[in-house]
Amino acid sequence: MSQMKHIDSIPSTPGKFKMEKSPYNRLRVHFSLAKLTFWSFVFLGLIFVFFYRSPASSSPVSSDLSRRSLRTSSYGGPAWEKRIKASAKVRSRNGISVLVTGAAGFVGTHVSVALKRRGDGVLGLDNFNDYYDPSLKRARQALLERTGVYIVEGDINDATLLKKLFDIVPFTHVMHLAAQAGVRYAMENPGSYVHSNIAGLVNVLEICKSVNPQPAIVWASSSSVYGLNTKVPFSERDRTDQPASLYAATKKAGEEIAHTYNHIYGLSLTGLRFFTVYGPWGRPDMAYFFFTRDILKGKSIPIFEAANHGTVARDFTYVDDIVKGCLAALDTAEKSTGSGGKKKGPAQLRVFNLGNTSPVPVSDLVSILERLLKVKAKRLVMKLPRNGDVQFTHANISSAQRELGYKPSTDLQTGLKKFVRWYLNYYGNGKKSAQ
Repeated sequence: MSQMKHIDSIPSTPGKFKMEKSPYNRLRVHFSLAKLTFWSFVFLGLIFVFFYRSPASSSPVSSDLSRRSLRTSSYGGPAWEKRIKASAKVRSRNGISVLVTGAAGFVGTHVSVALKRRGDGVLGLDNFNDYYDPSLKRARQALLERTGVYIVEGDINDATLLKKLFDIVPFTHVMHLAAQAGVRYAMENPGSYVHSNIAGLVNVLEICKSVNPQPAIVWASSSSVYGLNTKVPFSERDRTDQPASLYAATKKAGEEIAHTYNHIYGLSLTGLRFFTVYGPWGRPDMAYFFFTRDILKGKSIPIFEAANHGTVARDFTYVDDIVKGCLAALDTAEKSTGSGGKKKGPAQLRVFNLGNTSPVPVSDLVSILERLLKVKAKRLVMKLPRNGDVQFTHANISSAQRELGYKPSTDLQTGLKKFVRWYLNYYGNGKKSAQ
């Protein structure tokens, strides 16, 4: 209290105030300096412990900002390198060796399994962040382990780790699927999108342009880049400069960054614009997934409608069809033309829509789920919020058909039937919590 009174007694115009000199004041100054010195050492000590002793995951501020960690939990050593080499070993005559980022993610898991089963060498990389329930990612990891795919637990922003992986394995291809997903979450944590979708992509490309030989890169863009376009179906030739969400903006930025690295460094780059991917082992933040959960729990589900009761529709694409497109993009990717970061000639640069070409109203999606689950949904019709969602998506896939041989074959009824079967098996008919 005496210190507070002392502070309060100093006028707001200290130039007009003349403090009395006394031995007591000098003593207090010396004492304050001693206290300041002591606490400065304590503070510096805490900084040392925090940054050099504790694991990166212990920082709640960093975690909340990006849900990413630049540090890797642990890596290195002969046993670790042996696992990497075994996982990335090519076992077919014309096989390729692929580094799959985001391998414990939804699409990443399916792509990794498909590559491994046909004899390609596959190494996964994932940081197992908590954007959604990490236990689902761990279950996918276990599935991949049984298939023979090892996932290195690390971050795409960790340049030292990425460089070390390329030192161990001269990957011919990179399937870059790691990203911060979701449209609405960008309003809560915008930094995570910049960190993963822009900085992370740049870091991956920086490593790829510097290694020798440079790998060919296929990466996941998004149908969200079409933003506020009203012309349908969406074509790769359409404008993509009107993003409706930060997520869309980061994916559009990724396409421009890819162009830059292709132009300057000769990296072979193929961007794939996914259209509303669904299926077994899917993402809990997707509508079809949490609709299933909430219908089984008897909770109301939001059915959005556009202005003037307009229909909201999506070009739902089954994950197996997406996987076929991903593998075809890898197989038709030409070699990068640079060496040691220097371009030697023009390199391949492509972008493709991977959709189903059959947009379905979200209300019809709910009706299909009702029949499959044998439960009536409690529908709550709401206006489409201004959170980045768009009214419809519809893919023109003629370019992918022509150049990749891409031909989706799974309709929504069939795909949802497979998803529901997996969901009921994995979550035990609602007995196991689906967060």
